This record gives sequence, C-alpha cells and structure tokens, in this order.
Amino acid sequence: MAITTTVLTGATSGIGEATAFALAERKHTLYLLVRDVQKGEGLKQEIIKQTGNKNIFIVHCDLTDLESVLTAADQLHSKLFNINVLINNAGGMFNDFTLSKNGFEMTFALNHLGHFLLTKRLIPLLERGHARIINVSSDMHKMGKPRFDQLQNPDSYSGMKAYGTSKLFNIYFTKSLAERYAAKGVTAYALHPGVVKTQFNSKLTGRLKLIFSLATPFMITPEKGAETSVYLATENKLDSKSGQYFVKKNVAKVAAIADDADARNQLWTLSEELVKNFDV
Repeated sequence: MAITTTVLTGATSGIGEATAFALAERKHTLYLLVRDVQKGEGLKQEIIKQTGNKNIFIVHCDLTDLESVLTAADQLHSKLFNINVLINNAGGMFNDFTLSKNGFEMTFALNHLGHFLLTKRLIPLLERGHARIINVSSDMHKMGKPRFDQLQNPDSYSGMKAYGTSKLFNIYFTKSLAERYAAKGVTAYALHPGVVKTQFNSKLTGRLKLIFSLATPFMITPEKGAETSVYLATENKLDSKSGQYFVKKNVAKVAAIADDADARNQLWTLSEELVKNFDV
C-alpha cells in the first residue's frame, strides 16, 4: 500500500487538529507545521497514543514570518522526496490593524501570503507527488473585496472585512494553482468548513467577540468541520473538480467576485512581488 505524505498547517487546534487525527487514523504520514513546537509535540504524542500512527513529524513554521516559512519549506525539502497532500488550514482574524514581522497586514500575511510562499516553495515536492493542494476558505469570502491598494495601508480597518477578503484570496489562489499546475499533475481545491466551534475567537474583543458568542450555539464541532478537508485529502477521482469550492463535501457556488480572473491574476502577480525578496 502506497504511503500518503501530507503536510498540514494550523494543526494544534480546531479544524486542523481534528483533520490531523482523522488523517492519522487513515495512516497518512503527517508533517505538521506549527508555530508552537511544544504544543505541537504534545499533539504528536496524543495522535500516536490514540491512533497508533507513529509517522507524525513536527516542523516549526510561523506563517506570519516569511523567513520562518522558508526555513520550514527547506526542512521539508531535506526530509522528503515528494508530498501527496498539502492542506493550507491555518488562519486567523484580528481585532485591530496590525503589521507582521515583514510589514504586511496580519490577516493577509497569515491567511494568504505565508501559504502562498510555502506552496510555491514546495512545488517541486508537490509535482513529484502529483499532489492535492487544499485551501481552507470560508463562505465569508462573499464579503471580500479585492482592493489591492488598501491591503497594507487601508483608509479604515475592519477585522471581519479583512478576514472575508483573505478568504476570497484563498479561492483566487486555488483557482490559479489549478490552472497553472494542471499539466504537472497537481490539483487544488478550496472549501468552507462550516461555522465551527473552536478557539478561533478567543483573542477577539468587542463587536467581533459578541458576534461569535451569539453564533456559538449554532456552531458545529471541529470534527464535523474537518470532514470536507478529510474528504478532499482522501477521496478518489477528484481531478476533474480541481479549482472548485466545496461545502459539505460537494462542489458549491462561489460569489460572483470569486470568479474574477483579472483580480485573481492580479493577486498572483502582487503576491509574487511581495515575496520575491524571500523566495530566492
């Protein structure tokens, strides 16, 4: 039986943690990219204990720090010949306008740019593994607006709007990957996991905290939220659906703005420009 090698970001909580356990049960060899290595090592031991799968490896990666992203990618290149599945799962929402270590708005840095650089750096491994790239987006992409001139120095800041735009960018990224790497045997998929009860909102305050608190009784479990990610990582014969957006394990319609090819190509060009000093 062939070994499936899967790389997963954001595995130490919520949907990512549930995804890691589910794929470990299915005997995937897992490389978990985590910001908190101590927490990651604890998760690794718990996964081994519960699933019996010892092929779990922890790699430090802070997606808001592009130098950390490159270091993590280089470690994967040194350890692996190929990658079969890459799940870009990590994400966050922030109350206030904050800049990353590299000077990018934090939501954009974490939810898009870090994953963009990671994925690009791993392309040789992904091509050799005829990989699936899975980007965890959200139905909140419907409130996103690709105002590229406002990404770094917005006239006003809304954490929710910044999050929605980053989730729109996840869909743009997915469609571009599917288009650009199809000839190399690489496929890409985006998904909405549902409104999941996690620690996602633990650091939010004010209006955003209130909105998530009111929605809590209607939220699903992380295990339920992970089902579509696990489906996309394991289901056979999905190649014809590359570039699509999934909800509850089915192809779903995206907002009209998510089909804007010009905006999608502009995002790719901008992202390449922003990471060029790191991706050498």
